[in-house]
Amino acid sequence: MALISKAITIYTYVLVIYALLSWFPGAYDSKIGQFIIRISRPYLSMFDRLNLSVGPIDFTIIVAIFVLQLAGQGLILILARLIYMI
Repeated sequence: MALISKAITIYTYVLVIYALLSWFPGAYDSKIGQFIIRISRPYLSMFDRLNLSVGPIDFTIIVAIFVLQLAGQGLILILARLIYMI
């Protein structure tokens, strides 16, 4: 369960870095930027159809991080109950 928690934490950091890269022109074009895009866009694309933009501000990443944390905690709780039930 610690591994799942650590993986969720690392992926949350990746999503935050993805958001921060938007502040720097050309950051997505770097090798690190391309790597971050490659691993974060599949997850973020699930939230694209929700239209979470208000003016120039996009709340997609905030909602995605919230859902990731919530789902991760739910998964850990389910696994803990399954392990202790056996």
